[in-house]
Amino acid sequence: MSMNNLSRKSLAAGAAGLFAAPAGTARPETVDELIARIRDASDKVRTEAWLNAGKAGAPAVKPLAKVMTDNDLEVARAAKRALWKLVRDAGRPRAGRQTRAVEAELIGLLGDDQAVLVRREALWMLSEIGGRNSIKPVAQLMKNAELREDARMSLERIPTKRAITALKARFKAAPEDFKAHIAQSLRKRGEQVAGYPCRKLAPTRKTDLKPL
Repeated sequence: MSMNNLSRKSLAAGAAGLFAAPAGTARPETVDELIARIRDASDKVRTEAWLNAGKAGAPAVKPLAKVMTDNDLEVARAAKRALWKLVRDAGRPRAGRQTRAVEAELIGLLGDDQAVLVRREALWMLSEIGGRNSIKPVAQLMKNAELREDARMSLERIPTKRAITALKARFKAAPEDFKAHIAQSLRKRGEQVAGYPCRKLAPTRKTDLKPL
């Protein structure tokens, strides 16, 4: 073989190596394929599915949320883990368009048509990636007896001034047993709240000790 032929073959092999997929790299899954793997009877298949669900994007949010209510506890758990992977991938720096798309899908999970466990997870997910669009629908759930604590904590963590405004508005209208909780969230956000001291500072046992 001539040196010219050898060189051409070497270059071709090198080029093929550059464009070949790395060993063990799976092709991107469709949403249907992801859901099928999440529902798989094999623990290994389910685990691989949720570990690699981060890139599934906004179209996978509602299908995964539906599987979170599956009667098979392990399948439901895998779906929840997959959705959290997806949310955290969307929350990475400079993922603005993807973040807002996933946020919109999560907001859609807050309605009365969803199971309480799905709405609760959506609230906590929005506490990580939510922005101004999340404030109103999250604040609405502070009126819900089952979800008001989760909604309060979500607003406490969403880093916008609108979240503080929503907490203040709900504080005024809240039942007395809930006001102390909202006051705590407002203090966490740097606001002063009179008349509702931090419960962590209240003594839990009777004591004879007096302040210095």
